[in-house]
Amino acid sequence: MRPKATLFTCLCALALALVPLVGARAQEDPSEKEIERYRAMINDPMANPGYLAVDRGEALWAEKRGANNVSLETCDLGVGPGKLEGAFVRLPRYFKDADQVMDLEQRLLWCMEKIQGLDTKPFKAKPFSGPGRGSDMQDLVAFIANKSNGMKIDVALDDPKEREAYALGEALFFRRSSINDFSCQTCHAEPGKRIRLQGLPQLDVPGKDAKATMSSWPTYRVSQSALRTMQHRMWDCYRQMRMPAPDYASEAVTALSLFLNRQANGAELNVPSIKR
Repeated sequence: MRPKATLFTCLCALALALVPLVGARAQEDPSEKEIERYRAMINDPMANPGYLAVDRGEALWAEKRGANNVSLETCDLGVGPGKLEGAFVRLPRYFKDADQVMDLEQRLLWCMEKIQGLDTKPFKAKPFSGPGRGSDMQDLVAFIANKSNGMKIDVALDDPKEREAYALGEALFFRRSSINDFSCQTCHAEPGKRIRLQGLPQLDVPGKDAKATMSSWPTYRVSQSALRTMQHRMWDCYRQMRMPAPDYASEAVTALSLFLNRQANGAELNVPSIKR
């Protein structure tokens, strides 16, 4: 006499039967290949709308503004006054004249104030573009970052303040908070995670995911019809985690960027990229 099948044994049998089917579907899923094919189609200077921001940023870099009526062309981004090639891939970094670890946006704001005599409050109040409104900061970042294309990310921890900022960024990456009890780790500390159609890169350790991610910002977001910087990405991540929005160009965002860029050391920069 055959034993009666229990609910548990039935479910186990069903699960075992579905394993090959699930594996086959995962292998045949063309979504990632199609997304990459779409990106490749428009990831060209003649088709990528992000290069419009690069052009606007170039004009802003040379424009005379502020109380001193001078351009940003003498701003030192870490490799010498006015030099842009190789600057972005070494940021964030410690700047002795400011006695502070800065990312690109922080440094640009500092140069605007110190060199141009420009009031930066409007830039800090609305740093990101929106409907009918551009962003000088996004355009400047696009232009400056693009000047380091083809170079490898090389974020150092030579100064004690750089090491301190890295430790702060690491702590922030793993810190769970707010009503959802989320952290950066929630989405970005395991391989192969996805949210809907979008793959989630693993960023808690150095590796291919961190390199591919950090070497592709700033990027043109097709879904937003705008170029976006890592500052915006951080702001949007905190918003989605239901946390208070970080201040623009804050010490916390710089520290987190330093931690993430350090994970991506050795990656070749190619920006502006194209993302969904």
